[in-house]
Amino acid sequence: EELEPEIQASPKATITALAEDRRQLFCKSHVNHATHGLPYRNLRAAVRALVGGLDALFAALGLREDSFAVGALSRAVAAELASYTPARNRRRMAPHRASVVFVDRTLDLAGAVGHHGDNLAEKILSVLPKLPGHKTDVMVNMVELTALQTPDETCSVIAPGCLAQPNDPAAKALWESFMNLKQKEAVMEARRHLVEAASRENLPIKMSMGRVTPEQLSSYIQLFKNNFKALENHCGLLQLVLATVQTLKHPQNSKWDNFLAFERLLLQTIGESEMPSVLKQLLPMIKSYNERTQDDYTCEDFLVLLVYMYSVVGEMKGGKELDEAEEEVKKALLKAICDDPEPSPLLQKITGSDSSLNLAPQKATDAVDGIFESLRDIARARMHMKQFNSIHNPGSNTHQASYKPLLKQVVEEICNSDRPDPVDIEHVSSGLSDLLKTGFSMFMKVIRPHPGDHPLLIIYMIGGVTVSEVKMVKDMVATRKPGTQVLVLSSALLTPLSAIELLFAAEHLQPDADI
Repeated sequence: EELEPEIQASPKATITALAEDRRQLFCKSHVNHATHGLPYRNLRAAVRALVGGLDALFAALGLREDSFAVGALSRAVAAELASYTPARNRRRMAPHRASVVFVDRTLDLAGAVGHHGDNLAEKILSVLPKLPGHKTDVMVNMVELTALQTPDETCSVIAPGCLAQPNDPAAKALWESFMNLKQKEAVMEARRHLVEAASRENLPIKMSMGRVTPEQLSSYIQLFKNNFKALENHCGLLQLVLATVQTLKHPQNSKWDNFLAFERLLLQTIGESEMPSVLKQLLPMIKSYNERTQDDYTCEDFLVLLVYMYSVVGEMKGGKELDEAEEEVKKALLKAICDDPEPSPLLQKITGSDSSLNLAPQKATDAVDGIFESLRDIARARMHMKQFNSIHNPGSNTHQASYKPLLKQVVEEICNSDRPDPVDIEHVSSGLSDLLKTGFSMFMKVIRPHPGDHPLLIIYMIGGVTVSEVKMVKDMVATRKPGTQVLVLSSALLTPLSAIELLFAAEHLQPDADI
């Protein structure tokens, strides 16, 4: 049951991998237990905890699975699941077949921090503050539905609303729309549900056609304000519509399109220039606290852009020019962090200091150096891949350069009607029969298990998944392999900033004990 053959991790050079706070970089040497035993044991404990949870889920569903892995940590998790004694017993008796494909998040972090999804649910989760004690749900300011008038957005007199509304069918249907439709269509659905609710309560609503604005939705919400029965009947729906209004009005929402435009420009520039010149183009945009306006990028924003860049570029040629360019960016970023009188909670976690006065220069320097060590690791994450070694399409004379999600490549391979043996989707044997198949396949024609063999496909993203990625997988399978049911599981629902926090601010290789 030892994982040494599967997990060959260097704790110094690690990035997000498992649950919400694991990082990984796999190298060729084994873990030195004398110096790195504790992080190794913590990662092993986390893998076993994950496998135990998955086995319980598969037992409830009555599944007998074939396991596949994309990436080194995925291989370790799949191997642990294959050898897990309760899972072996379950597979002997389970009536239903399924394929389980584990995918390492670190192979494509551009998907975690990118802004390419036109999805309202993703923006709501990214923009609104987290609900205390929850990993995913957010706080919705409910003051607008009360007689209390306060400019304080953090007012705690009124309990916050949230997105989870299991007892309200209309709210559940609206949330599905937020997840599955484009933003424009989802906002129109919000208006339609609100109008129908107001009509059922005989409220004096005036239906208007055309573009939906946050102000229009707010005016409809005001009709419910003094009608307590209507408020009670449609409280869940009102919380989701308020979340929509507050997201659309949020300053960070206006930056979303700026990020998207800059990411597209980066894709084009990376194809034409070397990494050092791309880094130098970022320098004038890194401004200190006193120079920044509301439209300028913050330090966290630059971390998002840097992770996107290094993940898209992949393994790059090192040298003096790259080192010098990184040093210039480090200095500019270090100055911006140290000049900030009230660093954000994320910067406080990264630097370990709650203000610029308490931030020692050496501590800040070490934090920035650590960030760039991890960025280099991110760039090397796909170096052992043969088929999925790039997520950057350089474009041509007729097509612009583009980002091709690793998860999309994996699903395309699974749904490939030609059914070749996948190169980077490795089948992990679960018993003697599978091992014999693998051995005899060298001497005779043996049909190996394929992830597209079964009517149920389960994809587990180790390290987190985004709403846009879930929708992409669902749409692709429905189009390319109709009749196959797909489940996307993960350890976290990621937003750009939460991905950055897991990369640079979490205590890595520690099992997640939070509830």
